[in-house]
Formats: sequence, C-alpha cells, structure tokens
Amino acid sequence: MRTSAEPQSRYEYPAHWEADVVLRDGGTARIRPITVDDADRLVHFYEQVSDESKYYRFFAPYPRLSAKDVHRFTHHDFVDRVGLAATVGGEFIATVRYDRIGAGGAPASGPADEAEVAFLVQDAHQGRGVASALLEHIAAVARERGIRRFAAEVLPANNKMIKVFTDAGYTQKRSFEDGVVRLELDLEPTDRALAVQYAREQRAEARSVQRLLAPGSVAVIGVGRAPGGVGRSVLANIRDAGYEGPLYAVNKAFPEDLTEVDGVAAYRCVRDVEGPVDLAVVAVPAEYVPAVVAECGEHGVQGLVVLSAGYAESGPEGKERQRALVQKARAYGMRIIGPNAFGVINTAADVRLNASLAPEMPRPGRIGMFAQSGAIGIALLSRLHRRGGGVTGTTGVSTFVSAGNRADVSGNDVLQYWYEDPDTDVVLMYLETIGNPRKFTRLARRTAAAKPLVVVQGTGTAPQGHAVRATRLPHATVSALLRQAGVIRVDTITELVDAGLLLARQPLPAGPRVAILGNSESLGVLTYDRCLAEGLRPARPLDLTTGATPEDFHRALSAALADDTNDSVVVTAIPAIGEASPGDAELAEALRSAAAGVPGKPVLVVHVELGGLAEALSAAASTAPAAVRAAGAERAPGPEKTPGGGGGAGDGAHPLRPAERPPTAAADRAPASEAPRLIPAYPAAERAVRALAEAVRYGQWRREAAEPGRVPEYEDIDEKGAARLIGELLERGEGLTISDAQTCELLAKYGIRVRRALPAPTPDDAVAAARTLGYPVALKATAPHLRHRADLGGVRLDLADEEQLRRAYTELSELFGKPEELRPVVQGMAPRGVDTVVRTVIDPAAGAVLSFGLAGAASQLLDDTAHRLIPVTDREATSLVRAIRTAPLLFGWRGSTPVDTPALEELLLRVSRLVDDHPEVVAVTLEPVVVAPHGANVLGATVRLAPPPARDDHGPRTMPAC
Repeated sequence: MRTSAEPQSRYEYPAHWEADVVLRDGGTARIRPITVDDADRLVHFYEQVSDESKYYRFFAPYPRLSAKDVHRFTHHDFVDRVGLAATVGGEFIATVRYDRIGAGGAPASGPADEAEVAFLVQDAHQGRGVASALLEHIAAVARERGIRRFAAEVLPANNKMIKVFTDAGYTQKRSFEDGVVRLELDLEPTDRALAVQYAREQRAEARSVQRLLAPGSVAVIGVGRAPGGVGRSVLANIRDAGYEGPLYAVNKAFPEDLTEVDGVAAYRCVRDVEGPVDLAVVAVPAEYVPAVVAECGEHGVQGLVVLSAGYAESGPEGKERQRALVQKARAYGMRIIGPNAFGVINTAADVRLNASLAPEMPRPGRIGMFAQSGAIGIALLSRLHRRGGGVTGTTGVSTFVSAGNRADVSGNDVLQYWYEDPDTDVVLMYLETIGNPRKFTRLARRTAAAKPLVVVQGTGTAPQGHAVRATRLPHATVSALLRQAGVIRVDTITELVDAGLLLARQPLPAGPRVAILGNSESLGVLTYDRCLAEGLRPARPLDLTTGATPEDFHRALSAALADDTNDSVVVTAIPAIGEASPGDAELAEALRSAAAGVPGKPVLVVHVELGGLAEALSAAASTAPAAVRAAGAERAPGPEKTPGGGGGAGDGAHPLRPAERPPTAAADRAPASEAPRLIPAYPAAERAVRALAEAVRYGQWRREAAEPGRVPEYEDIDEKGAARLIGELLERGEGLTISDAQTCELLAKYGIRVRRALPAPTPDDAVAAARTLGYPVALKATAPHLRHRADLGGVRLDLADEEQLRRAYTELSELFGKPEELRPVVQGMAPRGVDTVVRTVIDPAAGAVLSFGLAGAASQLLDDTAHRLIPVTDREATSLVRAIRTAPLLFGWRGSTPVDTPALEELLLRVSRLVDDHPEVVAVTLEPVVVAPHGANVLGATVRLAPPPARDDHGPRTMPAC
C-alpha cells in the first residue's frame, strides 16, 4: 500500500490505501477502507464471529450490532476516524479501526497525535496473520494522518491480540489497570519492526509458492476430448511423472456420462469434484478463463497455473484482460503463475509434479530454476538434462517455475521459497526484466548468503506482457548492484548452466589459487592463460603426458588437492591413442576417488572429444557412495612432489577432516553419505575457468558478507541543521538545483568542504578573487559545455601571479568567447593528486545509488564506474574505491605516489549518510574530487533537491499492483 505525501481531503475516498496482501498460510486477502456502502457486509461479517471473539472486542456480551453501531463503523472521515477491512471473495474476514483521541481519551482532531485502535477477526480466519497485516496498514495510514501513537485496551485472556501488538516490533509501553491490559505503541518504524515485517513477508510468500509447487490435489481444466492439445498433454505429463495425489480432468464439453480420460477422473466443472482441489492448471482460451477462475474460487482452489495466452503479450486489450484475471483470482485468495506460462515442476519424491509442457520429467537434483519465457525454460531444462556434446549435467532439478507474464507470482516470490527450501542448494534464474529491483536486491542478498544465486539478466527491454517500473539506471549499473548483493551475474544460458553445475555439487574455493594438471601440455597452457585473464592465480600446469594412466591422474589429483597452496584443481584431458589408453569409466572413477579423498576443494574437468568421460563423471558411482570413498581413501597417496605439480605444503598438508572443510556451495545441507561427489566436465577451457572464477568471486563475497561492516557515525554531522536547510529550500519550489553557496552550506553540515571558488566576470574581478584566495590559483570556465572538460582547454592551473592570471584570462576569452559565455571562476590550487568523481542518484526502482570513478573522458568512454546501494558501510566504501579498473592509479601505479584512499572512503561515507538521512537530496555530484597523498579536496559540487519519492520497501507488506 502506498502512502501519499500530501494529505487527502477529509472525506475523499483514499484509493491508495487499497492493497492485496499475502497471508501467513499463503492465501491472499484485499485490504481496503470501509465505506458507507459496506453496512450489509459488516453485519454479515459480525454474524460469523463467535460470542467469545465479540466479548474480547467489546468487553461484554454483544450478540449483534445496533443500527447506531453499523453507522459508526461504516462512516469515517478518513482522517480522525478510519476503518479498514480485509476481504476474501468480496466479504469481510477482519476489520480494524482507529479513532484519534486527545487528553483523557476523548475524541479529538489534529494536532492530537494519538489514536485508539481495535481489531476483530472472524474465528475461521484467526491464525492466518490477518491482524498483523492489518496492523501494518493501519499504522501506515495513521502516520500519514499525523498520528504517532496507538493505544489499545485488551482483556488479559485475549492472548492472541496481545501477541499481535507485542510481536509487531514497535516501541511500546504496557500497563495493567482495572482488569484491562493497556498497550501504547510508538508508530515510528524501528529496525526491529522492519525485521519482523520482512520475516513475515518471507514466510507468507514462501508458503504461497509452496502451495503451488506441492499441491495435495490437481485439476487440469481444458482437457481435450481427443488426444493432443495443451490440456491433454499437461494431464499426461502430470500422470506420467508419477504424481500420486488426486488428479482430475475438467472440461465443460465432456459428455455427462464420461467418467474418466486416460485413466484420470473426469468432470464437467471443477465444482463437481467431491474433494478439495489445491492447484488448477488452466488451459482454456482466454475468453473462458474468467468463468473458470470464479468456479475455482468458489470451490476453494488455492492456486492457479494459467497456460492460456492472449493476455498482456497480445496488446492493450490483453493487458486489461490480464489485470482483471489477477484481481479476480486475488479476490478469492488465490495466487497465479502466468498467464502465458510454461508451467511448474517439482521432482521431490513425495510430490513428482510435472504441471508443465515439458514432455519429460527432469532428473531430480538440487538446482532450482526460474524463467519468465517458456522458450528459455525449455532451453534451460534441455541444457541441464543433456549429457555429452556440451556441458554434462552433474545434478538435476529440485523445482522449476516458468512464470510467463508473471502477472502475480514473480521471481521475488520464488526466491522467498528457495531461501529456506532444504531441497534446493543452487538457484538459477533467467530474468528478462526485474519488476522490483529494490526488493529483488534485498532478497538476493539474503539468499546469496545461504546458497548460490546465478542470474542471467535481460538487457532492460521489457517483453510485451511484463509490467515493470521504469528505471533510469544503465543496464551495467543494475548488474553491478546485483553483484554487490552476492548475485553471480552471467551473460548467457550456457554460462548460467556452467556455473550452476559447478556450484551444485562442489565446495566453494577458499581462494583464487588454481592447480592445473592433465595429459595435454597445450590444453594446460590454454587453461593457465584463461585463469590469468579471469583474475585467478594459477600454478604452472603439470603435464602428465599423453601416456598417462588413470592411476597417474589419481596420484596427481590427490597430490594437488592435498597441497595447501591450491584452492581448486582443473583437470584437462584429451583422448589418448593406443592400447594402453585409459577407458572413460576408469578415468572418471580415478578422478572421483581422488576427489573423495580430499573433499574440501572443487575439481573441474576440461575434456576434448571425450563425451564418454563427461558422461561417466556425471553418472552416479556404480557402488554406494561410502564404498566409493573407501576405495578412494585406499588409493589416495600422501602428498608428494610431482614434477610441475608444486608438491605438498611444508607444514604437512593432509586431507581435510569433515569438521575442517570450508563452506560448500550447497551449504552442506545433505550429509556426505547422501550426496556423492560429482565432478562437472566442460568442453572448453574458457567455460570451465569462467565458472570457476565466478565461484571464487562468490566465495569471497560470502566470506565478506559474514562481516558486512557498519555505517560510521561522525560527531560533526549536523543532521537536524541539514533537515532545516533542506526544508527551507524546498519551500521555494519542487525539484531545484540549489546554488553553489547553498550547496556548500548543505555539504558542510555533513563535514564535506568544497574548495572556495569566486566568480570572475572581468579580469579585474579575477585578480581581486586571487588576492582574496591567495596565489597560486586556477582559472576555470564553468559554462555547461566546458564544465569539467579540462581536455578542451577550459582550465588554467598553477597561476602564480597577476601577470599569469591576466594572460590566462585573455587566452580563454580568445579561445572560447566572451566572459559571460565562459562564466569564469577563480579557485585556490589544491594539492596535486588523482582526479575522481563521486555521484549519487535516487532511482525510482532501485533506490539510492552511490557511484565512483576517475574523472576524465577515458573513464567515461570505458564506463569505468563502480556503484553501491545506499547506505554504504565502511567495508563497501573500501571495495567501491577498488572496484574500478583504473584503481591502480590510486595506489602508486608505475612508481607514482599513493594517494589518501582512507580520506576518499570517508568522503564516500559522508555523502552516503547525507542521502540516506535526507531522501529529499535526490542527486549529488562532486567533480572533481582531487585525492592527494594527504587528504581529498572537493573542487566542484552540485546538489538537486526534490520531494522524496515513495518508498514501498519501508511501507506495509503489499503485493504488486495488477
């Protein structure tokens, strides 16, 4: 629910308070203001409430509402008296209201900032989290109307309602008087309240997806009478996958005497099904879907997978049809995957659901996959499933979702589910668009801290059918922010699967050190070069020669893994010629057993024309995993010197015991005895090394995320003074770039000093300014086409006296025009250093972003800029400075003097604090910032102010608008 920056008129209906929410059990409800038209609904609702709940609400027996009560509870001014209702199917299931009160609890108007609040929830819907959701929304409404505290009186026996208040996370006071518990809640959002809200959001949205992926019963609506067609195919896919729950075929065109189709019970309408239906797969033409949705809602169906096309992807008319579809489904408490979806798959042994157009069930495994496009979903499944000829599969799929137009369920919802899904260790996502980047980044950061998240991100052009909020950030910036959140960003489906296969069954590398061994010197050198290109630290390749036997591979791999100077191993293999050449199965077993002997480091294989080896590596061992490990332990020799192999560590390298293993990509969710070590194989060195490099970077992010840093406090920051100044400036108009003097004043309140510059409209003024500032000085043209363009010659530096200053003034005037066109200024010289640029912008979709790079055309041309989301921690500021490709210039490149990067990092942190504390500061540019060996000097600054954009991530929980 959005809250408006400007109060509504006292009796205007506040439509922006309407919102759809996901409840604790995964169902949905709509929250909206109560109006005078709701009298009958209110009476009907009250009749469904038990006498006990009525007693808890009114502190006395209250069997029915009087006409006066109904009038009072339906007539609100939406300022001092507000009522909200949670509805399902158009009927009330819960209500909440507040009444503004003054001293002594008497009714009042503003500026009184306290209100009395009371709830009533139907007994059948208690325990679903309805009251908690209503409290979030009524609190947001109250804050909008200037109310800062809620007071509530609750009977001591009403433990459920007391818990709603105490668990909300608000600062509160509690007292007991006259047999009543009195609670006072400070409505100012706290970190704890936000954490509680996010935790509830995660549980609710995860549960809503779980109901779609693990239904107890399924109906396919639109099953054709003749073989073929979408509905009949999906029905066959569900049946053939081994789904053991009740399965129903539905088509209103079935003859009345038809009882089954392909061995599945058949019905003309879902309402005719005697038992419950948890999931309905809809495969009827779009014009018939509304009737189907109504029938499903009336029957109590929990969720829909809509395969039908003809919605937003088909144009404006389809877009309206899609909006109506979502509204209707949510009105009944149902969630939707689709429309225009490919379907969902769950390979869990107790589910075995293939409610998709995929003719075969994927192999069970530990990878969760999400795609918006059906075509991309097919490509992902086939790549992962295929053996040989490309990347060989080393594991299978846990769950798969292809969301189509994702009108309701999106990648954010599925991330909430996978975050705590014990059957999913790695998440692969192909995102053509990101509907809510701010929320996705938050969820991605939390998910990536527990399991790898690999994403292919679309270029930003939204396909028809995808409703996404606009972002002004370049594609590269969004990618950088995703990486900051721990997302493994790749560019193609091939890279997506490559990384996923490595992460699914291999531990994370502890660092960038790579051992390379194999039977081809040239392939080893190629792998070595690719490692260097990806920023890894490879050791000299160990050439086992083309005559190497499986025992040679086993011995070399065991030694490399036991060597403490290696963090990972890449094995290269080419076909050997002759009778003594190793068989694929023998070589695969040798590599597997060696890897099992030292299980703490990842192993990859680069194979050339060895499809059998790749297949053997990805196959399960012929003996039980324990036997494989036992065999490997028997064969694994101790560390020894191998020509070119680097040998063992001087401190006595040894295989890591289980307790000493580094964290794995799978987070060690399954015991080793239940998860055989499967080695991924790649047909090209660059693909294997790219996947390994991504795993190395992700492992480093995981280690750093364990200590995320802090946002420093600075004693010299005047937050209140800055707020007053911003308020005064905004009173003069919305959206303004403030003057240089105002910019300096505002930045100074956060300890950011801008080097003084004085205007010089004439040569004499320039001389006077130089006398004021003191020589040496710089003369700069600040006209828009020359500002910050030293490469065009609009700057003269190190002017030591009046003569040099006047000569420079004349030169600029002759080159670029009259002084009024140049807008020259005089500025005292700053110590020499490296010129940099610091910028912030508030994007409506992604939020506040801090950017850093070196100044100059070269950096702009190469787009060498790094980005972080605000607020920035001290660790993030440090990484931001080092993230640009030209960062070596700051640290003494080619013998130059290193500059004061700690001062630069402090400047970044102060700018971040300014923007985070005052969202009205919508843009800041500091250019140039000269970072010298001692200190950082800001030579130019601009600040833009505007009313802050709405922040839906800090408001109450809501589902995206239809």
